[in-house]
Amino acid sequence: MPQTKIIVLDDDPTGSQTVHGCLLLTRWDPDTLSLALRDTSPLFFVLTNTRGMDAERAAGLTRTVCRNLRVALDGLAAEGHEIRPILVSRSDSTLRGHYPVETDVIAAELGPFDAHFLVPAFFEGGRVTIESMHYLMVEGRRVPVHETEFSRDSVFGYTTAYLPDYVTEKTRGRIPAAEVQRFVLSDVRGDLRERLAELTGNTCCVVDAERQSDLDGFTAQVLEAVGAGKRFLFRSGASLLTALARLPPQPVAPEDMGRYRRGQRPGAVIVGSHVKKTTAQLAALLREPGVAALEVDVDRIGPEGEAFRTETLDRAATAFAQGLTPVIYTSRVERTFPDQATRLAFGEQVSGFLMDLVRALPADLGFLISKGGITSNDVLSDGLALHSCRVLGQVLPGCSVVRCPDDHPRYPGLPVVIFPGNVGDDAALATAYRRMTSPLADNAKGTQSLGSSDNA
Repeated sequence: MPQTKIIVLDDDPTGSQTVHGCLLLTRWDPDTLSLALRDTSPLFFVLTNTRGMDAERAAGLTRTVCRNLRVALDGLAAEGHEIRPILVSRSDSTLRGHYPVETDVIAAELGPFDAHFLVPAFFEGGRVTIESMHYLMVEGRRVPVHETEFSRDSVFGYTTAYLPDYVTEKTRGRIPAAEVQRFVLSDVRGDLRERLAELTGNTCCVVDAERQSDLDGFTAQVLEAVGAGKRFLFRSGASLLTALARLPPQPVAPEDMGRYRRGQRPGAVIVGSHVKKTTAQLAALLREPGVAALEVDVDRIGPEGEAFRTETLDRAATAFAQGLTPVIYTSRVERTFPDQATRLAFGEQVSGFLMDLVRALPADLGFLISKGGITSNDVLSDGLALHSCRVLGQVLPGCSVVRCPDDHPRYPGLPVVIFPGNVGDDAALATAYRRMTSPLADNAKGTQSLGSSDNA
């Protein structure tokens, strides 16, 4: 009997924020994919980082992953190890990302599918879908996401959070709203078996979810339909994965994640995200004892290059020598760009600078916190040069901790917190820092600011 495996193509590394014990892959050659397919966890993630690319590059990379995955699946089947894949294109729970580019490519390479489902709910981050309208919870109020800053993203902007109309907008009319099947709460909480069985032709479906039990019930019936031969593709936030994987509680409690810190050494925090939530969280973190503020003025990266890099590393070394955790953050001014390509190119330049810093951090670093989805992907794949790592669990709702392999050439066993840009309250980043440094509580030192540009 074929084994079911949930395969997640994640457009940044934050989709694992509700699960644990699974592998995150930053390489997708057939051999690496085969190892993940054989792993005992019911799911694994391929970190494509396509949200940091233009649509053409995102499509090409997704196609490569799918073709390599086909080779890996066929190779295992030839050995008598047949796997029934459940494919998930995990993306942002505020509707940013390359839809329908990625689902179109997956369908072309690994289809045909009977339906593809949009399930953007992410409860830990306050994202719910009711009557096909997708909301962000703000101070106890439901705010349609098209009324938030996320809808004004210069690359992935949109005008409506009503999912059938969102589909029409993003597909440029190829899928009319009237042809989108709506699974509202009364449907999700009822008997869906007959309706799921009748889906065919890669029908587009949008799914309500107000709480985790909604998705638990929905996925139970989906898995039954898959077992009967239906083929479904998902475009989702992270909460769907919780329901599909049905994992037990994580082995180490969130408040105890500091036990993974290496020795009693300070850590480092890398902050690349520019959303308002991150800026507020950064301000709270910089008021914590034991941290040193190191602002990276992004306007200096291009003109000053190596000299600015050396200056920043010297400031970080001063912090470590004083027993402090440097918080390295990009300047908070939001820049405007003439076009998408210029914006993406600038983002790659800034990320390259930050990854040079990551590679040069002390080898005995105690822990690392990476703030921002694309930043975190670059930390894992470029800064730390990991081929794969395993998710230990969450230090906060929506914030995963992964661990470098014991044979890592510079940072063996280093715990890394993957902290999405748009998750948590204003105190969340400070809370994650306190949990990762809890054994140092009695020796905490006062917050310091290093250098003349740290007062932004």
